Amino acid sequence: MPVRMTTLRDALHRTDERALAGIWVCSGSPLVAEICAGAGLDWVLIDMEHSPNGLASVLAQLQAVAAYPVVPVVRVPTNDPVVIKQVLDLGAQTLLVPMVSSAEQARAAVEAMRYPPRGRRGVGSALARSARWNRIDGYLQDADEHVSLIVQIETMAGVEAAEQIAAVDGVDAVFVGPSDLSASMGLLGQQTHPDVVAAVGRTFEAVRAAGKHFGVNAFDPQAAQGYVESGAGFILVGADVALLARGSEALAQRWVPAGEQAERDSY
Repeated sequence: MPVRMTTLRDALHRTDERALAGIWVCSGSPLVAEICAGAGLDWVLIDMEHSPNGLASVLAQLQAVAAYPVVPVVRVPTNDPVVIKQVLDLGAQTLLVPMVSSAEQARAAVEAMRYPPRGRRGVGSALARSARWNRIDGYLQDADEHVSLIVQIETMAGVEAAEQIAAVDGVDAVFVGPSDLSASMGLLGQQTHPDVVAAVGRTFEAVRAAGKHFGVNAFDPQAAQGYVESGAGFILVGADVALLARGSEALAQRWVPAGEQAERDSY
C-alpha cells in the first residue's frame, strides 16, 4: 500500500527549531530538478508561473524528485480551479498559489484544493497519479490530509489583508514574495529596500497572529538571515537558473579576457 508522502505542512509541523531551506527549480528540466533534490535542502519549488513548465514537465520533475528526502512544492501560474485540479492530479501535494491579495481569493484557492461538498475539485482519482490510480485507500474521503496549500502575498493589498488571508480555513501557510511586493510599492527591483523589508515584517506579524506558518523568498544571504531571525519557518534561498547564470559568468570572468567580454556584452 503506498505511503502518503510528506507535505510542506507536515514538514513545518515537525521542524520548529530552524527554518526549512528551499530552492527554486525554474529550468523545466527533470535532470536539474533531480540534482537540486539531492543537494540536501529541505524543499524544492517547481515553478509554473515564471518558468517554461507545463503539465508534462511538472509531472516528469515530480517523478524525478520522488526518490529523494525532499518536499516538492509546485507553484501554479494562477489561482485557477482547472489548473489547480490538473496539478493536484499529477501528484503534487503542496501547492503555492501566487498573487493572493484577499481572503476571498484565499478561499477560492482552498475550494479548488478540496473535493465536494467542501470545495469544487473535480473527481478523477481513478485516472490520476494523485491517488495512485485508486491504489490509496480512502483517498477521496481523506484527500485534505494528502494536500497542503500555501498562498503567496505579493502586493500591498495582500499585506493589509494578511491576517484575514492567513485565517482562512485550509490555508496552511503564507509565503511572501518581495519582488512583486516591491513593485507594488513603487520600488521595482528593490527587494531589500527598508520599506519592503518592513512590509514583509508586517505580514509576518499578521500571519503569526492568525496562528499560521510563514515564509519568504530571499536570495540575499543577509536578508534571508534577517527573515529567519524574524521567525520565518521556510525560505527560498536560491534558484537553479540563477546558480547556473552566476556560475557560468564566474567561469567567463576567470578564463575569457576582459576586452573580449566587453565586446560580447555589446551584442
